[in-house]
Amino acid sequence: MVRRPVAWIVAVVLLVEALGIAAVNWFLGVVVDRQDMSLAGLDPDTMSTSSKIGGVVFGLYFAACGLVALLVAVRDRPPAGLGRVLLVSAAVVHALLGAFAWGLMGWPAFLYMVVVLALIVLLLMTYDRPAAGAAPGGPAGPQDAPAGPEDPRGDGGSPVSPPPAPTTP
Repeated sequence: MVRRPVAWIVAVVLLVEALGIAAVNWFLGVVVDRQDMSLAGLDPDTMSTSSKIGGVVFGLYFAACGLVALLVAVRDRPPAGLGRVLLVSAAVVHALLGAFAWGLMGWPAFLYMVVVLALIVLLLMTYDRPAAGAAPGGPAGPQDAPAGPEDPRGDGGSPVSPPPAPTTP
């Protein structure tokens, strides 16, 4: 199966990306601080601090997503709840970053973002939950089976509900 190796790859890529994002933003904050630059009259200290804080926040976000992927790889179970939401949001972030990267940095950055997006989506899709009561290779359950006259539900398989009983005023 490809589920566990993909989960391990996604975990490693997201954790490395978390460190990279945090380091780049921290470096940009240091550069702005040392150059004492101002952009449209903004305070250089504010720009430096906000760049460092943004780097730490996004680094922690990608680290949390990487941790979810790591837990999926170790447990070999699908992500649930907040973990699934984090991975879906990471996929959306990579799709948006890929779109911006195409215009700002060129196709290599776009290709990297699309590969990470594909890995995250593959992780989410390979651990997709089957329908309740589904047997491997069989129909999903009695509710999806074709209804016949001997249907245990007793409605003969009719998709139409009976008309309401008449009432007198």
